[in-house]
Amino acid sequence: MAEKKKLKLDMVSPERPVLSCEAEFVVLPAVGGEMGVLPGHAPFLVQLNAGGVRATINDDLVIFAVSGGFAEVEPDRVALFVETAEIADAIDTERAKQALERAKAQSAAGKGADAMTLAEAESAMRRAQVRLKVAGLRRPGGQRGRKDV
Repeated sequence: MAEKKKLKLDMVSPERPVLSCEAEFVVLPAVGGEMGVLPGHAPFLVQLNAGGVRATINDDLVIFAVSGGFAEVEPDRVALFVETAEIADAIDTERAKQALERAKAQSAAGKGADAMTLAEAESAMRRAQVRLKVAGLRRPGGQRGRKDV
């Protein structure tokens, strides 16, 4: 039986390297919509929205919440340069809900505030919403993706 072709998958944030492994398939939250990448894909560079990055690694689905950045895709490699990244299993949903409520309150209170304050509140709100959405994608029954990647 022929071995599956794989992509080298690297994800880094300003704080740390997040992930370095081989993946069979990667889905990116691109600005124009979700993009799937398989080995042999045409090279391109794409801006990422806040959203979920899904990767099939050794036949296991691994999901990360990211808050923007960009991806460089080559036929045998996907490099993600993200602002923040958190694996779905590590997301504390209660904390994310509290962050969402704080961001909503800050946004509502800041209607007369400067544009920078409002932009920060909106960004915090998007991050919290993405974290909650990605946390909801975890598979039930204990198969929630790998923590060891």
